[in-house]
Amino acid sequence: MTDLRSGVRDDFAEVFGRQPDGVWSSPGRVNLIGEHTDYNEGFVLPFAINRRTVAALGLREDRTVRVGSTFADELVEIDLDAIGPEALSGWSAYPLGVAWALGEFGADLAAVPGFDVLIDSNVPVGAGLSSSAAIEGAVALALNDVWRLGLDRQTLARVGQRAENVAVGAPTGIMDQSASLLGEPDSAVFLDCRTLHSEIVPLGLAEAGLEIVVIDTGVEHAHATGGYAERRASCEAGAAALGVESLRDVSVADLDRARELLDDVTFRRVRHVVTEDQRVLDTVRTLREQGPTAIGELLDASHASMRDDFEISVPELDLAVETAQSSGAIGARMTGGGFGGSAIALVPSDAVSRVLVALDGAFAEHGFGQPNLFTVVPSEGTRRES
Repeated sequence: MTDLRSGVRDDFAEVFGRQPDGVWSSPGRVNLIGEHTDYNEGFVLPFAINRRTVAALGLREDRTVRVGSTFADELVEIDLDAIGPEALSGWSAYPLGVAWALGEFGADLAAVPGFDVLIDSNVPVGAGLSSSAAIEGAVALALNDVWRLGLDRQTLARVGQRAENVAVGAPTGIMDQSASLLGEPDSAVFLDCRTLHSEIVPLGLAEAGLEIVVIDTGVEHAHATGGYAERRASCEAGAAALGVESLRDVSVADLDRARELLDDVTFRRVRHVVTEDQRVLDTVRTLREQGPTAIGELLDASHASMRDDFEISVPELDLAVETAQSSGAIGARMTGGGFGGSAIALVPSDAVSRVLVALDGAFAEHGFGQPNLFTVVPSEGTRRES
């Protein structure tokens, strides 16, 4: 983090010819369990990770906004009065969308000055670790501070979601932004996506001698494209056919009736969401009563449901999960929106090396590109660095 912080300050000075007013950072996230439940008003259990996006930001004396990053050559410039969903495109829609969305949540954009911002990150892009929410969180907290808006973190999470839904055009729920903004060390964020009530759930991984291994398959996905939107539409159609506001209102006991009312594909989409909600509740209870060594079967069942009922896995993710399971992991599952990205494995510390070697070998044997393998630590959420 020291290198990221000092690097983004230096880069800001080089690009904009002055020092920033401050540096803010926000983490990526791993979703321990609860996939595609967030936009169905259900339950999720993500945690912030020790991979972060940093934003150096300085106010201007005019209405101009300039956005740059270490991962894009161009500097995007726009007048603050012109910022709106129809005017935004590409990666800059994330930070600029946040500025616009703050106006949707009470900021008087006519009364604040423009700004320069430079972004850097070590959150892998396209890996299902929510690099987008990390950008949104860092910029949202930065602007909340320098514009003196006084918004709480739950509201900033809604700002990030609004930016992603409307400015970027990705129909995501509020899980990612909540995990980034609310995360705490060695803990997960248990979030009710209907009420937005959140609780911090201690994980106790270190005490239990466990680590989380991330298996980034290198298969990229994009939430704004077809598969994710199709799954969301299926969920909405299932809820409508069952006469409920959202699938949050359907219980496991209702699935027999749902099978009779729905076509096979829609039923399986519904079954995944309903059973996944229950798995999140079971995981929270198990963590509190028995600790992290007892949640492996729930992680495994979650992956099987995403593979078979929601059909969002890919061969690389299935191989990652199966290899981790057979090499000593307590449990494993794909994480994120699907169609690529990453899997996670809950692994005893003394088995991590064995799991990593087995994964490298399995991917090579199947002719897949080598996965990017690393461990993550549940970490603190969005913060001001300097």
